[in-house]
Amino acid sequence: MARKITIIGSGPAGLTAAVYAARANLEPLVIEGWEAGGQLMITTEVENYPGFPEGITGPELIDVMRKQAERFNTEFMAGDVVKAELGVHPFRLHTDSEDVIETHTVVIATGATAKYLGLDSERPWPEGLGNRGVSACAVCDGAFFKDKHVFVVGGGDTAMEESIYLTRMCSQVSVVHRRDELRASKIMQQRALDNSKIDWRWSAVVEEILGLEDGHVTGVRLRSTKEEDKVWDEPAEGLFLAIGHKPNTDPFADQLDTDELGYLVVKPGTTGTNISGVFASGDVADRTYRQAVTAAGLGCMGALEAERWLEEQGLG
Repeated sequence: MARKITIIGSGPAGLTAAVYAARANLEPLVIEGWEAGGQLMITTEVENYPGFPEGITGPELIDVMRKQAERFNTEFMAGDVVKAELGVHPFRLHTDSEDVIETHTVVIATGATAKYLGLDSERPWPEGLGNRGVSACAVCDGAFFKDKHVFVVGGGDTAMEESIYLTRMCSQVSVVHRRDELRASKIMQQRALDNSKIDWRWSAVVEEILGLEDGHVTGVRLRSTKEEDKVWDEPAEGLFLAIGHKPNTDPFADQLDTDELGYLVVKPGTTGTNISGVFASGDVADRTYRQAVTAAGLGCMGALEAERWLEEQGLG
């Protein structure tokens, strides 16, 4: 028998959708993804989520949200959706564990994944220096760089958060940004600029990551974005990437409308996609705000809209 609702993703959007769907007796299934919890799992202090005046860590916030969804008997399944048949109804979702789930509605809350520079030296060891000094997660790997000098690439809020976090254990943090001014929010800019452990490489990009044959980062090769042919090497013991995200839409992109950056397109003021009964919530469809609280709100909208759709179709 087809499920009434299946939620793909277990970040704040997916878990909030699960809470609302479960309280409406829709018996939701959440396909968590192998990176369960999404971007909050690699976030340190969350100071701007309502209800936590002293702040909370990303993993702690996901934990309490998951427990709330479990309280209302949400079912969870590990794994990723690798194929979606959205041209039939009930919809059919195929997982990497070879399960096939039939469902009347879908809330896609698969979030977005950190981007890399595209250098061969970023690849996982032994092909490159990935996990041997190159990382996209300061929370995950920062402890390995105690008293070391590391570089952070990026100019947005994520780059500032990562840099400030790394100053807790690193001796020095150098930020590389391709422009001569930051894109980050004013408060995050000021926190980073005021931090004595952070210095700056303005108008520069990383052209190569340097390392020894045994896989340890020894430096970075930088190139100026303003002075032609200016290239120089600097010593470094680690490199952290914070240059944006790619929406996780691969199983759906050939069936659902996307914008020029790959984010799912929803109807104005809703989470509805171009396929009736399929909804998109959180960072997978939000290229503007990308906050936990807005993702949670969109998860709520997705569940409520799915509930109403089911009632209209006589499937509630």
